Amino acid sequence: MARGQGGGERRRRGEGERDRDRDREESEFAEKLVSINRVAKVVKGGRRFGFAALVVVGDRKGRVGYGSGKAREVPEAIRKATEQARRSMIRVPLREGRTLHHDIADRYGAGRVIVRAAKPGTGIIAGGPMRAIFEALGVHDVVAKSVGTSNPHNMIKATFAALGHVASPRAVAARRGKRVGDILGRPQSEARENA
Repeated sequence: MARGQGGGERRRRGEGERDRDRDREESEFAEKLVSINRVAKVVKGGRRFGFAALVVVGDRKGRVGYGSGKAREVPEAIRKATEQARRSMIRVPLREGRTLHHDIADRYGAGRVIVRAAKPGTGIIAGGPMRAIFEALGVHDVVAKSVGTSNPHNMIKATFAALGHVASPRAVAARRGKRVGDILGRPQSEARENA
């Protein structure tokens, strides 16, 4: 009987450790709720209301993802969106860990975005959904503009399309078979310091 109790104690301790690991994993990701929308489904007896959530998740070190979820209750919709965002994370190379390597423009549907690298101290100059992406990504200096739609879904998808095209000088040099200094147009010693 004593042996059985010890096993249960050990099992409980293992569960506690797992919960602590899960809490640590959750704390390393920044979760931003971008929008929540009440949606209605028309059924035989009338309307059935639910909620649609749009969430951005990032580790503030160059990884970010977005997801959307629908449920009858708000917390459940947010949980579904967060899970989808974690599964769809992409890695974006950052210059000096604070801004993008180059300017870029892209579009998704009616949403068009222009994202520009910025000097230190500029901060995040971007509207709602785009600001959430850059904060979760860990970008400190960026200037972004959304042209066309103000629909948060299209803005986020256009921003992710743009971020998907960001390339570091090292990746471009490897692809072209050149040195980083040739790509940046600087002496090799200076290019090595900034790579």
